[in-house]
Amino acid sequence: MNVRSQQPETVRTVALVGNPNSGKTTLFNALTGLHHRVGNYPGVTVEKKEGALVLYDALEVRLIDLPGTYSMHANSPDEKLATEILLGLSKHTPAPDIAVCTVDATNLERNLYLVTQLIDRHVPLVVALTMVDCARQHGITVDTAALSRALGCPVVPVVAHRGEGLDALRAALSNPVRRNGHGPAWRLPESLQKEWLRVQDQLRDQYHQPLSVASHEAIELLTAPDPATLNGGTYDSAFVEQLRRNIEKLDFLGIDRQAAFVESRYDWIRDVIARTVHTPELTSPGITDRIDRVVTHRFWGFVIFLAIMAIMFQSIFTWAAYPMEWIAAGFDALGHLVESVLPAGDLSDLLVDGAIAGVAAVVTFLPQIVFLFFFLGLLEDSGYMARAAFIMDKLMSKVGLHGKSFIPLLGSFACAIPGIMATRTIENPKDRLATILVAPLMSCSARLPVYSLLIAAFIPSTVILGFFSVQGLTLLSMYLFGMVMALLMAWVFKKTFLRGAPPLFIMELPAYKMPSMKTVLVQVWERALAFLKTAGTIILGVSVLLWALVSYPKLGPGAARAEQLAHSYAGRAGQIIEPVIRPLGFDWKIGIGLITSLLQREAFVSAMATIYNVEDGNDTRRAGSLHEAMRRDIDTSTGANTFTLLTAISLMVYYVLAMQCLSTVAIVRKETNGWKWPLFQIAYMTALAYGATFIVYHGGLMLGWGM
Repeated sequence: MNVRSQQPETVRTVALVGNPNSGKTTLFNALTGLHHRVGNYPGVTVEKKEGALVLYDALEVRLIDLPGTYSMHANSPDEKLATEILLGLSKHTPAPDIAVCTVDATNLERNLYLVTQLIDRHVPLVVALTMVDCARQHGITVDTAALSRALGCPVVPVVAHRGEGLDALRAALSNPVRRNGHGPAWRLPESLQKEWLRVQDQLRDQYHQPLSVASHEAIELLTAPDPATLNGGTYDSAFVEQLRRNIEKLDFLGIDRQAAFVESRYDWIRDVIARTVHTPELTSPGITDRIDRVVTHRFWGFVIFLAIMAIMFQSIFTWAAYPMEWIAAGFDALGHLVESVLPAGDLSDLLVDGAIAGVAAVVTFLPQIVFLFFFLGLLEDSGYMARAAFIMDKLMSKVGLHGKSFIPLLGSFACAIPGIMATRTIENPKDRLATILVAPLMSCSARLPVYSLLIAAFIPSTVILGFFSVQGLTLLSMYLFGMVMALLMAWVFKKTFLRGAPPLFIMELPAYKMPSMKTVLVQVWERALAFLKTAGTIILGVSVLLWALVSYPKLGPGAARAEQLAHSYAGRAGQIIEPVIRPLGFDWKIGIGLITSLLQREAFVSAMATIYNVEDGNDTRRAGSLHEAMRRDIDTSTGANTFTLLTAISLMVYYVLAMQCLSTVAIVRKETNGWKWPLFQIAYMTALAYGATFIVYHGGLMLGWGM
């Protein structure tokens, strides 16, 4: 097997690649610090991270952090993009001059598989041996010099979060080594080996493919069920027919083509490990195994998981309260400042009630997002998040999904946007789409103000069993209701138009380790910034439009705000839709809140505050006034109370199930590359919300709860 004869003399672009949980992100942050950019690759939704890396010769090179991948036989969007960039097939990202592959020293057998693929694709390579501190703790020693000779490339041990080995890694990148032209010693069955080289040479000669691409494409063709389906049918019929005949011969000889490529590598990897790695004989289970006996237990694993989730969410809501109040107060002060500087009029109202209020609605809830990602970062970096997915796999498999879908759904408790973005790690397109479609059913933080307002106004504060509050249990029931409906709809989708084979869930369980605070905090910063850029820009534009709709056409100077709202375009829209929402127990005023909530769900609170002439529905000093006003309000058309206990419950059920967030719609459009699925999502969630609310409201009337 031949490899690229030499590495480039000048390194300008370095790609960082490796398995998930191999320390790749920690190494990237250690090499670049905060001096990197986060965005998306053009034309796709996969995250792009680039930073500057200064080598020993003062040369500043471009460091690209590729998505984590187990194999160059790509399945997920992340893996496909990483493979394309490594092979120089990306239109928007240049082929790297050299690749740094992170290899976990505690899990060499699994991690070296990707290294063998990089080698026989002729990618210039340096191996960064990570987790060597964890390996030392387990008594594992690696002869890096011998491993380097076996791989034919430099192997540099690093402990990224401590800065160990980074200088040596920079030195390895500053002095590209020449390869001797001989590849590793893993061997395929002779007939398969010959066919691989024949196809590779034909792709180079006939289709003018570079060596790295030809080598990769030859493997893909030889392991495909039908080679004619690959590469968009661009190969001519003679080439495909000859390849098909040769594949039939290989099959006749009893050669499992796909298994041969995998097994030959692992046979060679095990031989290399036997010669280069010393592992002490285990006389008792290691600490990871002892912890997993409890943490992944079929019963206690769920108990521990629920306890961790309860502590996490309680901490999020408790700790985030103060910074949320500070942020709200800051925006309130900014609004007062603008009002004091500008004369009263449309410009002042536009800036204060439109732009500032719209941005504040997003930024106020940022602390909850930050705390959620902080806790998730700790759980992920410690190794627990993989266990959580493993634990939930049994439940998720009953609805046709697997454990990987649980992590995006968990993230949707803070906001559906990062939850939907997290589905990129799901390989199966149908499973990924099903998860995207149900993620908004998980109660996000934007629903919390709506729940809190209605519960405080209409749910009694009775304590049962000496500890549980009826108000608290009502809030918990909204979150559980959303989770149950998400799983139910996923089951429906997987049994109908997203039908597929039961998913096989295979996930590597990394060793437990102390989380790197730097890595966690950098990730929190990146996610928070991405959330603000994604949601804030959309909401800012919609806020200005919404302000115009509730402000025009204007009545006379002496008109009350409630009259102005009723006369406005938004008010008229509320009255237009009242016949549609009246069967749910909602009047036109609630209709305005529903329309306003298209901006984002918590806008319902400020809409109610405006309607009932309360300055700020989020101001705790005036919350009681809003509660009283809502309880006293009479529907002039019926003479009954506008809000009752049943109305409040029905309204919360509607908000659990309805798609009331344009930012989420925009993200779904980006993630699915079109409007088909966002429109379907809006339709099914609206129908689901309407039907469930209708049943709850009329069922409550039959039980006499309407008073």
